[in-house]
Amino acid sequence: MPSLRVVFVDDEPSILQGLSRMLRPMRSEWRMEFAPTGQAALEILDREPFDAVVTDMRMPGMDGAQLLEEVKRRHPHLVRIILSGQSDQDSVLRSLGSTHQYLSKPCDPDTLKQTLARACAVRTLLANEALQQVVSRIGALPSLPATYVMLLEECRSADGSVLKIAEVIGRDMAMTAKVLQMANSAFFGRRRRVSDPLQAVQLLGLNTVKALVLSAYAFEEYGARARASTVSFEQLQLHSVMTASCARLVAGSERCDERLLEDASVAALLHDVGVLILAATLPEPFGQALELAASRPMSLPDAEREIFGSTHAEVGAYLLGLWALPDAVVEAVAYHHAPALAVTQHWSALTLVHVADVLASELSGASIESTALDPAYDPDGTCARRLPIWRNLCRTEILEAKR
Repeated sequence: MPSLRVVFVDDEPSILQGLSRMLRPMRSEWRMEFAPTGQAALEILDREPFDAVVTDMRMPGMDGAQLLEEVKRRHPHLVRIILSGQSDQDSVLRSLGSTHQYLSKPCDPDTLKQTLARACAVRTLLANEALQQVVSRIGALPSLPATYVMLLEECRSADGSVLKIAEVIGRDMAMTAKVLQMANSAFFGRRRRVSDPLQAVQLLGLNTVKALVLSAYAFEEYGARARASTVSFEQLQLHSVMTASCARLVAGSERCDERLLEDASVAALLHDVGVLILAATLPEPFGQALELAASRPMSLPDAEREIFGSTHAEVGAYLLGLWALPDAVVEAVAYHHAPALAVTQHWSALTLVHVADVLASELSGASIESTALDPAYDPDGTCARRLPIWRNLCRTEILEAKR
């Protein structure tokens, strides 16, 4: 069975021929079909199962946005990618409600291969029959928010700058308010007031700001529905921000490099996004999982696995993998409760998020579940040795910042 099944759609025969030539080395591993129109693509997708669709934006008849909207309705589990040279931003933004990823033409061959390989890797890492059933019950997972896609475009631009990136955030008043609210949270430990998006980008780092945008969007997307369930929206958001703060403090104390610190911050902010998704879209069975965990000496992930066959960590990581977040972030979210099951068994973003999740729960009690360090996981023996120091550091810094 092929590891990845994908349909490419473009009305230009030369583009399809070029894609076919470029991806010929992958034919032994991937099942690929090439369609000249949106209607032809739908006929292929309706005929047999596929994993992803990659489409041009501007096409006669059914354009890329219309095609992906129909794919989202008929086959909500598919990874949906726009690959287009379309420069009309309004048309691009129109497609975001049904697009998981957006790639610009001309697209580097390695970038396209890596994007598709990542989709395959996410499935290999997380996808099991039970998870696919959960995702199918949810329906269509949310697509990337417009602000985040514009941030990515600025980052990729040859003349992109921190100032331009801050301007992108500033164009969205609601997102600006949410980013500044989180950036000024006491749990980020900032001694100076963050008063505009430029300061937020400069102080927190671009990747953390991008994570704040995604986090704010996820809570906005699912918050109202999650509030109607048994989950406290405010409690969950508080725990996510506090976990990010603890991760940054622990990373700083261990003199981690900037890339590791940012990966951990991003994963910490988003580590419980799966809880939001399950609470908002499947409230009754998720409520049963909460009741099961409370009535037995059982963790919430164990209760979720009994009810769903999968956990909120896996659902959240699956979504972040579709959104093409870094592998280290996806892994940290997927295994933040059970790091011993991960492939990575050295000091990593996963280590920081696992420890920070426990410390944040101890500090505030804001987590919806009880957490403890995985006794089977302790890279280099560091966690057992340093935990008291980290606990004291986080308690001192966070409580001081709240004053």
